[in-house]
Amino acid sequence: MTAASPTVAPSAVASTDAVDALAHELRRLLGVERVRTSATELGLYRRDASNIEGRAGVVCFPTTTAEVREVVRASVRHGVPFVARGSGTGLAGGATPLDGAIVVSLTRMNRILSVDPVHRLAWVEPGVLNLDLTRAVAVHGLHFAPDPSSQQSCSIGGNVANNSGGPHCLADGVTSAHVLAVEVVMPDGDVVVLGSESGEVDGYDLRGAFVGSEGMCGIATRICVRLTQDPPAVRTMLFDYDSVADGAHTVGAIIAAGMVPAALEMMDQLCVQAVEAYIGAGLPTDAAAILLVEVAGPPHAVEDEVERVVAIARAHRCRSVRVAQDDAERALIWKGRKTAFGAVARIKPNYYLHDTVVPRRALPEVLRQVQEIAARHDLLVMNVFHAGDGNLHPLLVFDKREPGVMDRVHAAGDEIVRVSVAAGGVLSGEHGIGLEKRDLMPLMFSSTDLEAQAALRAAFDTTGLANPTKVLPSPSSCGDAHHVPDGAWI
Repeated sequence: MTAASPTVAPSAVASTDAVDALAHELRRLLGVERVRTSATELGLYRRDASNIEGRAGVVCFPTTTAEVREVVRASVRHGVPFVARGSGTGLAGGATPLDGAIVVSLTRMNRILSVDPVHRLAWVEPGVLNLDLTRAVAVHGLHFAPDPSSQQSCSIGGNVANNSGGPHCLADGVTSAHVLAVEVVMPDGDVVVLGSESGEVDGYDLRGAFVGSEGMCGIATRICVRLTQDPPAVRTMLFDYDSVADGAHTVGAIIAAGMVPAALEMMDQLCVQAVEAYIGAGLPTDAAAILLVEVAGPPHAVEDEVERVVAIARAHRCRSVRVAQDDAERALIWKGRKTAFGAVARIKPNYYLHDTVVPRRALPEVLRQVQEIAARHDLLVMNVFHAGDGNLHPLLVFDKREPGVMDRVHAAGDEIVRVSVAAGGVLSGEHGIGLEKRDLMPLMFSSTDLEAQAALRAAFDTTGLANPTKVLPSPSSCGDAHHVPDGAWI
């Protein structure tokens, strides 16, 4: 890699001629079947799981590192920006193509290449689904620790791009703690390996810089992940409360007592009602909030922690205590938590989800403000979140067919972000910045900070074509309010 000017490349609008010429070359490289240009097929890739639409010029499906390298080199020759895409479950517009960019879909690079149960690592391609990896290594008593709610459909490559977390990241850490090395096709077409199987390298931690870079620093084609041993014992508890504040204070008290459970998750009443109608897990729909706590480790230590957690919950006015009696009941409780987003459809057909993080001590006050913001904009809000690390996931629930509703939704979303940052929080915990929060970066970072980040990006991407216009605001928009390309919101 060579150093480049520390500026963010302006959005490169691909000309029709350039896109047509690139599509022709890609058909020669990959074959006609793996290059798509019809309006219907391009329409399927115009967005990820966010509410932001873009426009793809070409979609292609490489199956090897060599093919990805040739795709990138062709894009550079024709001056067409490229966007890597996994399963499309991202929620911040990170995989939304803009200005006729080429979408490099990695779904066909879905092989688990090797598993080393002795050293607890595996090499996988980026299109491997998160849960498929855990299922494949379960025979060895191992699992892949990051477990986003979308783990049945999200890819390991996407987890790396967004540094994903999940309910169990409180104790286990987010994706960056579980990636040892990454083979990367750089934005100029070179292929490098960042990191090593040992996790130790000389010089700068470029692996650490790449994880969470949202496609701005190249395309991961092989990933060496750390596998985690299954705990000998696991207990899952469910508590319900007459107030969200009591549940939030329970979380703080558990951490203050010196315990770091495997998971600490909360859902408010509207969320519980939607989930219960969906899966019938026997959840208390009259509760203001429920708290899900999971502890794991040696059996005697686990039983001791269960007693301590239950005592703390009772001291904070929990109404009832439910401890899962077997794996089936535990799985049902977790199904409720992990299907919360899908259950929204029982209330309204659309939702807008944010991903801010606030200090645990600020949880009750920020949640109160979130409710006030939603009410002021005449919107419903469901709260489901990783309470242990203060990672909020407020879902603004709406029907986009309602005239003017999108303006209210995005105004409310903007306020939620600003309230979270003002409380000492950050813009995102695990969903990334993408397009959604790009122009809000100055809320957290000074112009000097942003210039330093742009310099790092430019060191990786000397072409300015790797997922341009994402994450970092342009210099002219650093002082602006939230702005995305015209017509991008749906």
